[in-house]
Amino acid sequence: MDQKFGKAYKLCSKRAIDSLFENKKAVKQYPFVVSYGVMELPTTKAFQVVISAPKRIFRKAHDRNRIKRLMREVVRKQKTALEQYLSENNLQLALFLVYTSKEELEYTLLERKMEQLLSKLVNELKAQKNDQTN
Repeated sequence: MDQKFGKAYKLCSKRAIDSLFENKKAVKQYPFVVSYGVMELPTTKAFQVVISAPKRIFRKAHDRNRIKRLMREVVRKQKTALEQYLSENNLQLALFLVYTSKEELEYTLLERKMEQLLSKLVNELKAQKNDQTN
C-alpha cells in the first residue's frame, strides 16, 4: 500500500462528525484519544480522519499546527495495518483523533503510541465483529 495521506483521508462531513459523537465509541492510548464509527463514507479510502489539538492547552496557533502536522505524519506512517484490516472486511471508518498531552512529545514516542493505538482499534473492531456474529 502507498504511504500517501492526501485530501481523501480528511473527514469533512459535519453529519459524519456529529454521528461519531452521538455513538461515543472511543479508544485511548496516551497521548491520543480516538473516537470512531463504522459508516459509509463518500470516498474509496478505508478511513477518514479529523485531527485535533485543543486550543485550551496549546494557546498559540503555531504550537497547535506543529502538533497536528506531527500527528498527520505519524498516522501516515502507521496507517497500513488499519487500512489492511478495513479493506479485508469491506468496512469504512470515520475517526476523530485528539491529542491530549499537555506538552509536545518527541516524534519517536508519538510514532510508537500511534502504532499501539491503531492496533487497539483493530482489536476492538475484531471484538465487535465477533460479538455481532455470535
